[in-house]
Amino acid sequence: MPDNPVTTADSAPPRTPSADAPGTASAPAPRTAKDAPAGRSPRAVAADTRPAAREGGAAATAALLGAARRAANRRLTLVWAVLLLLLVGLLAASLLLGGLRTFGVGDVLPAAFGMRTGIADYVIHRIRLPRALAALLGGALFGLAGALYQRLVRNPLATPDIVGVSAGAGAGAVTMLLLVPAVPLGVEAAAVGGAFALVGAVLALSRSGGKVDTYRLVIIGIGLAAVCTAYTNYLFTSAGKQGLSQVMRWLIGSVSGATWDGVTTLAVSLAVCALCTVPVHRALSALSLGDDLAAGLGSRVGAARTAALLLGAAAAALATSVVGPIGFVSLVSGPIAARLVGTDRALVLAPAVGAAIVLGADVVAQHGPLISPVPTGAVTALIGAPYFVLLILRRGQGAPS
Repeated sequence: MPDNPVTTADSAPPRTPSADAPGTASAPAPRTAKDAPAGRSPRAVAADTRPAAREGGAAATAALLGAARRAANRRLTLVWAVLLLLLVGLLAASLLLGGLRTFGVGDVLPAAFGMRTGIADYVIHRIRLPRALAALLGGALFGLAGALYQRLVRNPLATPDIVGVSAGAGAGAVTMLLLVPAVPLGVEAAAVGGAFALVGAVLALSRSGGKVDTYRLVIIGIGLAAVCTAYTNYLFTSAGKQGLSQVMRWLIGSVSGATWDGVTTLAVSLAVCALCTVPVHRALSALSLGDDLAAGLGSRVGAARTAALLLGAAAAALATSVVGPIGFVSLVSGPIAARLVGTDRALVLAPAVGAAIVLGADVVAQHGPLISPVPTGAVTALIGAPYFVLLILRRGQGAPS
């Protein structure tokens, strides 16, 4: 047998193209026909499938976002339904807890709808129902005002008080109460006028470089609020015993003595402020991305910020003009709403949260054991002060508010 047998062409194994051989393809051979069609390299096949993969990824992302949005909307609807049931229960409690001691159910319910005459109509329809509705509507306005400022400043501790709304409204109202208390709607008009005058001064003094600087706005607002508080304290020194008692009750915040005229003022104010909140909410959503990016997206940053400031001031001042500066409602309504439905939807839920807080506090103020009767603002302070401390502690520990 020869030492170097010659291999025939029929018996030689098939040679695959080498990457080093000239004139051969550099791409690796497909492993199966399924991986690459005949005559096409896997790289070419992958290049053709990339757009499809990108489209599939975008569709999957859009589907996930849509599912998350629907889940958030369902949660918002559920929370709204629960809050509405709670408000109906609190409204019934406010009417019935005291009324049933004197009248039966057959007298209380018809009197609430104006279908009775005499003492039942006077107590239920003229005293208790206006008080309950004033608490509900005033709380909704306070909750809306607080949520607007917290969304604007991007801080859960922000309230209309940071620009002196309550201090300005209090100074105007106390002036009217002590000097000319008999003017119809004079206290309401003076409270709104005082709040807007102070907010206008804060806006004028906080402009820097042609736009409102948030830091300057807060500092100047605190300073001017201190001036208004000092003015109010000075008025106390010249007030008589009867006037001092009336002023103190108003400044603490109480829905006692609410009338149907006050309820009408609050209802119209809430309707107007709610309608104006719709475009402002869209602008605030853009501002949450930052001033530069919001301006790049076409938002008028200065106008949006001024509109939010004025709208929040109007809501707080109109509520204060009827029920007084009930404390801590503006502060706690927004964070509670954010915990229930998320920050983006907190502005939608905050009015209902504020209404539940004030109406519930008023029920406790009227019928709570050991403490009743007290002004409504005293109860909200007992509730809001510990929550305020909790918010500060959580922010100090880096926890989300």
